[in-house]
Amino acid sequence: MLGSVFGDIVGSRFEFNNILTKKFEFITDENRFTDDSVMTIAIEQAILDCCGDYSLLSQYAVKRMREFGLKYLNRGYGGRFYQWLKTPNAKAYGSCGNGSAMRISAIGYIANSIDECKALSKAVTEVTHNHEEGIKGAEATAVCVYLARKDYNIMQIEDYVETHYYHLTQTVKEIRKTKDHFDILCQETVPQAITCFLESDSYEDAIRNAVSIGGDSDTLAAIVGGIAEAYYGFPEKFRQITLDKLTEELRSVYLEFEKKFLKT
Repeated sequence: MLGSVFGDIVGSRFEFNNILTKKFEFITDENRFTDDSVMTIAIEQAILDCCGDYSLLSQYAVKRMREFGLKYLNRGYGGRFYQWLKTPNAKAYGSCGNGSAMRISAIGYIANSIDECKALSKAVTEVTHNHEEGIKGAEATAVCVYLARKDYNIMQIEDYVETHYYHLTQTVKEIRKTKDHFDILCQETVPQAITCFLESDSYEDAIRNAVSIGGDSDTLAAIVGGIAEAYYGFPEKFRQITLDKLTEELRSVYLEFEKKFLKT
């Protein structure tokens, strides 16, 4: 979703240069889309390929992730995913990395029920991230998007996450103070991202929360951005900025997905 893509682009400048404050300029010439955006749009294309029949979604996800990943190879992929991209017919590799959650937001928009959301999330996740925590992190993210889209309030979303996925024990301020390493695992990144959303009061505030806690800033902001867009909507003032940062190919896939699933 555009909310995930914009979060990725905003966070890209701080991934290896954490800022640890909410006061920063959103977009400069240094900001660019990373692997988070490429894979988010690859999943959107896989969904479009299905034409409403999601029985082959896993196969289309593999096809499109490899296709888009190899076209945009120098965008910051993790080492094991990079090898998966470059190895024809490679199987899932037991990952619980946060890459499963950063690409999943579109699932929350196409699902017609929580159960379908979980099933479709698993279908596009287990082809690479088949560790139980990788599947869980993606599912938790997709379900948060789904619940936000269905007008659940923040307290209801928090309750669902606490009941089914994670105990959210730290505030944004506490995470910011105690984070002393670069989180790449779902079980670390996803609860922190959800907390950044839960403590927000707008889409922009959610993204600022995500960047301010440090760590894997682009992935955190991509995850948060997908949930926050579903809850608050995506600010029109950021729309053209985001589209202009994409290539023509990636932009056209997103716009086709938007036309089919987001426009009423």
